[in-house]
Amino acid sequence: MSTENSVNAAVTAQEMGPITPAPVEAVTKIEEAVQSPADSVADVSAAVNSGIANNPVVNVPATSINGDGSSVNTVSDALAATNPGQLSIDGSPVAEMAGAIDTPVDFITKLQDFLTVGGPVVWILMGFSVIALCIVLVKMWQFAMLRPESTGDVRKSLSAWRRGENQEAIAALKTRRPVSEVTAMAMHGLSRQSADLTLLKEELERVATNRMNQLRAFLRPLEVIATLSPLLGLLGTVLGMIVAFQQMEAAGSQVDPSVLSGGIWQALLTTAVGLIVAIPVVAIHTWLERKVERISALMNDSVTQVFTSHQSISLSQAKAEEIKRAA
Repeated sequence: MSTENSVNAAVTAQEMGPITPAPVEAVTKIEEAVQSPADSVADVSAAVNSGIANNPVVNVPATSINGDGSSVNTVSDALAATNPGQLSIDGSPVAEMAGAIDTPVDFITKLQDFLTVGGPVVWILMGFSVIALCIVLVKMWQFAMLRPESTGDVRKSLSAWRRGENQEAIAALKTRRPVSEVTAMAMHGLSRQSADLTLLKEELERVATNRMNQLRAFLRPLEVIATLSPLLGLLGTVLGMIVAFQQMEAAGSQVDPSVLSGGIWQALLTTAVGLIVAIPVVAIHTWLERKVERISALMNDSVTQVFTSHQSISLSQAKAEEIKRAA
């Protein structure tokens, strides 16, 4: 086996001939190509091919033979088969690497161009979107902390209230929630013997209105943003169309269709931005407003049940006393 390998190595060395170093020009080109990252692979390939072509002494065969007798393509064949400029040193595509590196820069550049083309209307709409996002985050935090639609404690409290267990009913309520707070106030007021129902109802109405106004806070700005955003977008479109037709008038008989089309799409850009801002704001505003309406209905229902249950208990007690007296 060793004799066969030696014979193959000798044949390969005879075919390759005497190996001489590449000329200085080829080495210099290779170093310059490696130092330039843009076209490193293409320059290295060109430099290697140039060095081989300018050095007639170097005789690189088309194929060489391994110890097992299989043929292997030479470096020049591998470089010729490779698409120059597409393969990096580690084997990953150069174009994809360049795109990944330039993505943040391209995004910032496109954003700047977008704001420049849109003009002041787009800037105003971007400000509206930031304000709307802040309001939505604040409202989500408020509802998450209060959990005003959770009525598990209210149901337990009303059950105890119907049984005549007033103190247990009041203790079961979590008064940091709006519905539970108003319900607890109604139970406290009715638990007193000398309670004035008229004054109690007025006080409950005042507190309930105050709590509902807190839940409705910042919903009006959302409504204004949802209403003004498409109108501002339409205004920007009208202004852009005016500018486009002014450019056509200035061009006279030599009107370039690209000028008109460019002005039209720039004008329509503001309408698109206005709709993009308005549609989600309208949806979120409607959802939040519906939640407030449900809380108001729950509050009204809970307080009404407190009063009706109290009257039923009072009537039952009065009938029981009359029966005792009659007996």
